[in-house]
Order: sequence, then structure tokens, then C-alpha cells
Amino acid sequence: MIKQQFEIPSGYKKWTYGLLAVGVVAFLAGFFFLGMSKDEHDQTRFWAVLLQNSLYFLMVCNAAMFFICALTLGHSGWQITFRRVPEAISAVVPVFSIVALLVFIGIIMGHQHHIYHWIDKDAVAGDSILTWKKGFLNPTFFFIWTIVTLGTWSLVGRKMRQLSRKADEARMGVEESKSYIWNNTVWAAIFIVAFALTTGSTVPWLWLMSIDAHWYSTMYSWYTFASTFVSGLALIALYIVFLKNHGYLEYTTREQLHDVGKFIFAFSIFWTYLWFSQFMLIWYANIPEETIYFKSRLQGAYRGIFWFNFIVNFVAPILILMTRGSKRNYAVMTFMSVLIILGHWLDFYQMVMPGTVGDHFTLGWFEWGTLALFLGMTMFFAGRALTKAPMLPKYHPYLKESLIHHT
Repeated sequence: MIKQQFEIPSGYKKWTYGLLAVGVVAFLAGFFFLGMSKDEHDQTRFWAVLLQNSLYFLMVCNAAMFFICALTLGHSGWQITFRRVPEAISAVVPVFSIVALLVFIGIIMGHQHHIYHWIDKDAVAGDSILTWKKGFLNPTFFFIWTIVTLGTWSLVGRKMRQLSRKADEARMGVEESKSYIWNNTVWAAIFIVAFALTTGSTVPWLWLMSIDAHWYSTMYSWYTFASTFVSGLALIALYIVFLKNHGYLEYTTREQLHDVGKFIFAFSIFWTYLWFSQFMLIWYANIPEETIYFKSRLQGAYRGIFWFNFIVNFVAPILILMTRGSKRNYAVMTFMSVLIILGHWLDFYQMVMPGTVGDHFTLGWFEWGTLALFLGMTMFFAGRALTKAPMLPKYHPYLKESLIHHT
């Protein structure tokens, strides 16, 4: 019997509520002991950790919709049997959009200039570089573009999920199938264009690169995209294995898992290409205003995280996922997916912390507790989204292609 409707297992609920409980306690403790502290370092740590986690999980969940839309534009049918997985993950985007917006309001309206130096008007007035950039590095532009970005991601993603639900209603004739595929293609193209104009270019500059407002890299947005996209793929793989182990996704086979594994393998290498290219060009040119970004990461307090980041996000994936069998093995894929999600969380950590808290960093109770909070939120809202629709879009025109898929 095909298990079409997902019911949240008790074990899943225990992990979800356990992580949420730990996370809420950590957040409340962090708010009172760090956020309300008179010590500027404590306040900065509080907001920097929230910024890191809200942006990382927002962009990871949004990468799931990018995955759907990119494959839709390629008229790829192999992913139809597990399409509801990335759809459920992308359903968390509106939630994390609200969280990220609240964090931005707290930072900018709370005048946390240690996070974003450009919100300090006196600092901008006395700094020629910040003055030159104030046309876009200002609260008004920041909030307008952020709201437009978050709204577009949420609304177009919702439209894609609504279109997907139409494949549950009734069998389609030839003309209905053509119209259905055309509508999916149009909305997927709209999302990809919006994604290119936001994640692929502007929002990593505003949200993350402007932490170090004197420094810039033309590869930064692609680097951010690669980091979150491979993490999004790892999250999809985790849910596929989890659902398979609980008797769902009967028509999703090791063939589909293998292809998701190939994506993870490929984009781990792509991330490394960008990681190396950005670092190598700056190291080779040896221009002081460029090398300052890597000095604290390579020679300072973050040196261990810098190299651990490289090992976890490149060395481990290329060695472990290189073989065909590893990408078809549930245990290996689960281990690597967890490792990659944690590894790129650390990648975001070293993108945010050096420019905010400097050498006063720590990986302590608040950092791990906040990670638990956002993991719990992801599990809660993604799990709830999975219960809202049948696990298999049985009338999708490309379903047969997915059923007979073989690599």
C-alpha cells in the first residue's frame, strides 16, 4: 500500500521539540545575559549569532525552491517522485524571512554599528569609502530591497507550490498537460530571474559583505550561493533518506538519491573553486585593502575554523562521495549531509564573526543553542508542510519519466 499522506513520527516530534526547547532556552538566556548586557561585545555577539543563523537557514531553505525551478526549466522529470520534499523545505522561507527581517530591524534600528558600520552617520561622514557607498549602504535602501527580496522569494515560491498541488487533482489531457508545464516553466523562470538578481548578486553584498564595508569581492555572491545551495541539497537528501526509512517515497529509489548525491558532490567542488579563486587572487595581488579580509581568518583567531571549513566542505565530500556506491548508501549520505550542513554553517560563522566580534569570538552555549533553535524551526515547519499535500503528485505529466529513471 502506497503511503500518500505523511504523518509525523513520534521520534521526529521528540527531536523537533527537544531542539526547540534547547533553542528557546538559549535564546532567552542570550537575550537577558548578552542582548541586554551593557558590554558592547556581548550585545554584538548576540546580534551577530542571530544574523548568521537567520540568513544561513533562510538561504538554505530558499535553495530548495531554486533546485525545483532550475530542474523545471530544464524539463527534468527525475525528481518528481520526491518533489514534495524540496517544496516542504521551501515552505519554511516565509517564516525565516520574518525572523531575518526582525533581526535586521533589531540591528539597524538598535544602532548596532559593530555589525554594520555604515549605520553610524558620523563614521560614514568621516570615511571616504563609506561616503562613496552610502547611495546603497543606507537603512532606507537596505530595508526596501530586503522586503522586496523576501516578498518575492515567498510569493513566487508559494505560487510554485500551488501549481504543484494541481497535479494532485485530476488526470490531465494533452492540452492540459502542455498548459500545466508552460505555467510551471513561466513561474520557474520568474523565480530564477529574481534569484539571480538577489542571491546571485545583491543581497549577499547588503546582508553579509557590508559587514566588512571597506572590502569587496566580485565572487562573494556566487560563493554565498554555492555554500547555501550545497547545504540545501544536503537537507533534501536527509529528508529523502528519513522518509524512505519510514516507508514513504515508495517510488523514489537509489537512482534519485544517487543523482542528488552527484549534485552535492559537484557543488562541493564548485564551492571549493570559488573559495580558492577568491583567496588565491587576493593572496597573489597582495593588496592591503583586500588581504585584510583574510588576515584575521588565516592568521588570527579564526585560523582553525578557516582550515576546518576547507576540510569539511571540500576534502570530505570529494573523498567520500567520489564513488558511485557512496552516493547510493543511506548511511553515507546521511553522515555527509549532516557534515555538510554543519560545515557550511561554520562557513557562515567565519563570514560573519571576524567583522563583528573580532577576536572576542567563542563557539559556546549561545552559538550551539541558537543552531538548535533554527534546526528545530526547520524541522517543525518543514514537517508540517509535508503533511499538507500527498507525497506523490500522481497526475504530474513527467511522473512516468521519474518512475523509470535510471542512471
